[in-house]
Amino acid sequence: MLTKCYFCGGKVKEEEISVDFWWGEKLVIFENVPARVCHQCGEKFFSAEVYKEMESGVQKEEKPYARVTVDVINFTELLKV
Repeated sequence: MLTKCYFCGGKVKEEEISVDFWWGEKLVIFENVPARVCHQCGEKFFSAEVYKEMESGVQKEEKPYARVTVDVINFTELLKV
């Protein structure tokens, strides 16, 4: 079981988290995902089984129980001001 972060050496603990999961240009948010999370740098680690289930959920186009709208801002336009 992973208890130390591969990247920073911080302490890693099991949590249920929300995951922004990109599949090509499609974004899906999974909630209540079991993961190991570093409490120092925030890196998230998933078991192979969990990751495969997220991939499968996106590929099958599972029916979402909720929908959100997100604003998109072009950063280069901000620089022109």
